[in-house]
Amino acid sequence: MAEARNRTDKSLPTQVQELWELVVAYLKQETIEPIKTLGRFVAAGVAGSVLLAIGLPLLVLAVLRAVQNETENHLTGSLTWVPYLAAAAVAAGFAGLALWGMARKNDRKKEADR
Repeated sequence: MAEARNRTDKSLPTQVQELWELVVAYLKQETIEPIKTLGRFVAAGVAGSVLLAIGLPLLVLAVLRAVQNETENHLTGSLTWVPYLAAAAVAAGFAGLALWGMARKNDRKKEADR
């Protein structure tokens, strides 16, 4: 009966080889696949950041030029600074929205940790 059991048992090198394959498959599943998924989120974040970094200054510049063109006859002399104030207000509004969004995200994170 001992001989029958030994025939069905796997040899030590075979068991070590199977263990090694199991460990490698586990590491791939738990490290490489999450990193690939994280890479997609990072790529989307970088793309969004680049688009915002280009688009927002152009939008503020467009507000400045629009106010300058529409108030060309009215804001002369000592009032030429008003279009710049309008552009600065738009830029401050975007900065405020960004800060509000970050604070809101932190509040949700703190509530989730509780």
